[in-house]
This record gives sequence, C-alpha cells and structure tokens, in this order.
Amino acid sequence: MNSDFCVAVHGLVYLKHKNDMVPSEELAKNICTNPARVRKVMARLKRAGLVQTKEGKVGGYSSVEKAGDITLYRIAEALSIRFVDASWRSGDSDMSCLIASGMAEVMNGIYLELNGLCLDKLKQITVGEVEKQLFSRKRKGEAK
Repeated sequence: MNSDFCVAVHGLVYLKHKNDMVPSEELAKNICTNPARVRKVMARLKRAGLVQTKEGKVGGYSSVEKAGDITLYRIAEALSIRFVDASWRSGDSDMSCLIASGMAEVMNGIYLELNGLCLDKLKQITVGEVEKQLFSRKRKGEAK
C-alpha cells in the first residue's frame, strides 16, 4: 500500500468538515504534502464520483454526496489499493523442491485473503466516523 489512501481519507474528512469548496493548496497544507500530490489523488476520487471540482479563482474540491456516507472501502476501490502485498516472492517455480516451487503461490493466496479481510473491514468505516473519532479525541483532551 502506498500513502495515497491516507491522502484521500484525510482530504475527504477535511472536505466533509469544511463543507465548502476547498482549493488543493489548502488541502495540501492540512495534509502536510504538496498540492500536486493532492491534485493527483483527488483526480482519481473525482473519476470515481467521490468529489467534484470547480475551476477558477474560487475553485477547488468538494464532496459530491454526503461525505459521511462514503466508506473507506469506496476510497480504497477508487485508488485500486492493495493493503497486503509483497513485491518479492521467495522460491522459484522451476525448482523440484515443493517448498521452493510452491511458496510464492501459497503466499499470494494468503496475501489475497488478508487484503480481502482489510477491504471487508473498510466497508464498515465511513468518512463521517473518522471525523467523529478525531473530534471525540479532541474533546477528551488527547489532541489539540
């Protein structure tokens, strides 16, 4: 997984909280990244119908629908995120040893199953719930 998911969730929570058109520069400042990165991630969310844009001096991003209803699963789906994966596989399928020749395939199956479990959990979490968690922490004095 790359950090695009974090940028997207952070951005959507901020858009929900602001409930207004927000320029990429403001989003980037709040996310602590650069505006070009925000625009790249938000463009993918726009293609998925999760945000809308407006060009011009008062342009920026806003939620298309009630942001509180957007699940983190939909965000992950829009970004084609795989949460569990490995770029390297052990063994070699051409080797005669069953362990060496089969380990990559078995591990791929485990990674796919774990990724599916992550995605199932994200179906239960909305942008609105993330915002509630943030503000309940502040009320408890844990965050400033």
